[in-house]
Amino acid sequence: MYKRSALSSSIAIAVALTSQYSLAQNEADASLEEVIVTGIRGSLTKALDMKRENTQIVDSIVAEDIGKFPDNNVVEALQRVSGVQVTDRGAGEVNTVSIRGLTDVTTTVNGRQIFTSTGRSVALADIPASLVAGVDVYKTRSASQIESGIAGQVDIKTQRPFNFDGSKVVIAARGTYQEQAEKTDPNLSALFSNRWETSAGEFGALLNVSFAQTNYRDQSVTPGAQVPFMTANAADGWVPFERIFPTDGRVTESPIWEGGLEEGLPATEGSTLTMNGEEIEYLLSRDAIFASDFTGKRERPAYNVAFQFAPNETSEYLFEAFYNGYRNESFNSLLFSFADWWGSLDPADEVVTYPGTNIVKERTVYNPYGFNSGDLTVSQTDSYVYALGGNWDIGDNLTLESEIVHQTSEYSSDFFAMRTDRVAHGIDVDFNSSGGLPAWAFIDNPETADVNEADLTDSAQWNVAELYDNGVEDKGTSTTFTVDGSYSLFNSFFTNIDFGASYDVRTAQSANRDINGFLGQPLSSLDAGASYVTEDFYDGRADIPTTWVVPNGHYIYSHRDEFRDLYGFTSEENIEKLSLKTNFDIEETTTAVYVQTDFETELGNGTLGGQFGVRYVGSSADMSFFDNEDSSTADRSDSALLPSLVLKYEFANDFMARFAYTETLRRPAFGQLNSFIYYNESVTNTDGTATGGNPDLKPVESVNLDLSLEWYFAEGSALYGTLFQRNIEGFVFDSRQRVSYQGPDDTEASDYILSLPDNASNGELNGLELGLVYFPDNLPNALDGLGVQASYTMLDSSQDVPVFGADGELEKYLTRSMFGVSDNSYSVVVAYEKEKFSARLSFLARDNFLNNYEAAVFANPLGVYRKPEKSMDLQLSYDVTDDLMLTFDATNLTDEVFQSYYENPQTNNLGNAIYSRTFSLGLRYTY
Repeated sequence: MYKRSALSSSIAIAVALTSQYSLAQNEADASLEEVIVTGIRGSLTKALDMKRENTQIVDSIVAEDIGKFPDNNVVEALQRVSGVQVTDRGAGEVNTVSIRGLTDVTTTVNGRQIFTSTGRSVALADIPASLVAGVDVYKTRSASQIESGIAGQVDIKTQRPFNFDGSKVVIAARGTYQEQAEKTDPNLSALFSNRWETSAGEFGALLNVSFAQTNYRDQSVTPGAQVPFMTANAADGWVPFERIFPTDGRVTESPIWEGGLEEGLPATEGSTLTMNGEEIEYLLSRDAIFASDFTGKRERPAYNVAFQFAPNETSEYLFEAFYNGYRNESFNSLLFSFADWWGSLDPADEVVTYPGTNIVKERTVYNPYGFNSGDLTVSQTDSYVYALGGNWDIGDNLTLESEIVHQTSEYSSDFFAMRTDRVAHGIDVDFNSSGGLPAWAFIDNPETADVNEADLTDSAQWNVAELYDNGVEDKGTSTTFTVDGSYSLFNSFFTNIDFGASYDVRTAQSANRDINGFLGQPLSSLDAGASYVTEDFYDGRADIPTTWVVPNGHYIYSHRDEFRDLYGFTSEENIEKLSLKTNFDIEETTTAVYVQTDFETELGNGTLGGQFGVRYVGSSADMSFFDNEDSSTADRSDSALLPSLVLKYEFANDFMARFAYTETLRRPAFGQLNSFIYYNESVTNTDGTATGGNPDLKPVESVNLDLSLEWYFAEGSALYGTLFQRNIEGFVFDSRQRVSYQGPDDTEASDYILSLPDNASNGELNGLELGLVYFPDNLPNALDGLGVQASYTMLDSSQDVPVFGADGELEKYLTRSMFGVSDNSYSVVVAYEKEKFSARLSFLARDNFLNNYEAAVFANPLGVYRKPEKSMDLQLSYDVTDDLMLTFDATNLTDEVFQSYYENPQTNNLGNAIYSRTFSLGLRYTY
């Protein structure tokens, strides 16, 4: 009832705001002749002006007013930009941005590249919207811009004191109700800015602070990977419906291995495998079924400080400090059960397959092994950017600017997880009961009257098993010096020559710890606080367990010293495993120089202009890697000469065409360079996994072509389209092979699936993007102020995916779509703005897409696809006075279920996740 009333309250707020607008409109002075365009229309007009004037192909988002960015975070705002797609909704927000299908996006703040700890980028969701004045999305790149990011560059602009005529104070507060978490969270921000004329010159100071908190709950149900089984008519030496393991000695000839099959085994009814020289029919079935109730609380503190000083008209100095923090505590309550053969399957029970296939839809399994897990992750990030610089006019022709930037970013995380396990009496499973949702139920044993095996909350039935105690600490720093100049050329075809250089020293250090152990006693024997019962799971939307007991991750973490003692982690032989050990320590030096020139001339009835430039960049790194007592060193270097050309032709009647040729690159992640191999034991009775790096990885390189046509047919209105192509060489893709390894604490060797990265894949991306901003004139009075912002992106991608056998040898290449690329995506925003009231209703959708490959220990098929995704959001605002604004926002109004599948959604359904709708009410005061 509470959730329904929350939605009803939200609708009531919207109606109330509309009513207030209607009353104010009736009282408005009809004789008012001068209209100043602000708010939604004003911000879109400014964005179009920036697009039109820029030489590069760029789209912009401009805050509607100071401290009023149009969405809860930067990612949500970007999804309405043509060519931009978003995904990975979860934990109360959208997380991942791709530009034209590619996720390698370089993020800059005021033109400075920023990063998180040992990464080469920053999560855009970590940057509070309240600190943002605007965002520029560069689809092409000039020689003067940072060369990394084959997808594009997102430049976030913050406020500075000289942006305002005098003093400015803005205070905003918003409460956001997270429907699934059933909690309301604060989002607070304040801006204080002023500027003064002094005898020494003009001085300005600004402070912008922000704090956002989010409680979230994500719920998902998933059938496991698809693996082969015997049929009811088993081969000699096998039992009916027994699972076929590729490492079983009885399998002498088989096209399967637990490193995975990209294409999957044939699923036609009657398909066979060759075993011991015979053609044996098989079934394909899921090996498990599981549910996750993922809850947590996230906090993001942030601030921006800026001081500007202009001693005269020819010079200006700037100091800026930017901080963004991240605090997160998440708890995953996991219910997991195998649903394959473990020795007690009754052949009399029916196994139901999809018609015409060998794929199992329904089955009953007796004595299945399963586990529950209470996993707590506590993580923290602190990132600081300090910049000091100036710009100078030297004579009539030359301007120079220079700055030094220092960054530090530290990330730490603790993972504390306890598993409980049991062998249940039985489980009935329908892997796809309806629309991709599975259904399952545990079976009570009628012979044990005093125990109900179907009761998943009975802690006495669960045995306390493994405890995992892991930690990570990563740190990154950089110091960057830049100098840029521009020399004006008067009365010349070339209007100016720009030049510059940068020198950057970047360090990255990563350390971790890892220990686990087994206890073996009933969960009921622990303190009562050590148990947690998940309730009301999945909102009753599927025929699945809705309540179960797990170890309470919050309790065991807060009492972690006691549990470490209980598991023997603090014994003399184990104490060292609790200490962090360095994995890698890297210092990378990058030098870049560039020169470019702008040109312009009259041609026919229009003006031809553009820019030609070249950027040279060289990078070298000294690297140290560590594994237990061993260490190694390596070095690497790369260089590139990157030309760029943009032609811009302005026709008469507000038409414009652009052509761009640019080259960009992406350097490998620091973690991908580690030469050591790390082995991780399996927790699901499969081969373990092993991962390593490759210090010889080269940058991924992209050659980019863009052709755009733009029509600015009215003030604040435009129609534009772009054809583009990306030819990409050297995608990093992991090889896979089975290896045998015996660790220092192991009694015998075990098999592991080893993944090693290499520049093993190339790809091509072609596409079309269209955009429209239109506010019609001469509408009836009631509709005056109505407008639309729309975009459409069509993509056609291909990538050569290498296929490896169990011995690690390259067998062939498959051609697949690029990861993360939807063929079609679009957004439509209907805006209405008049006097004191404004409203924006947006709908976004994208086609299905190949998201990732399944973990290497599962067999087939490997490709994981996302079903089509859509979202509807609403923003309303009302100016109570000239200084006070009331806002209402809602996201995910249609309450979508986000789903994934293997290859075929009808027979190979996979994940089903529900995320929160959010409803926000806020106030913003400015003077």
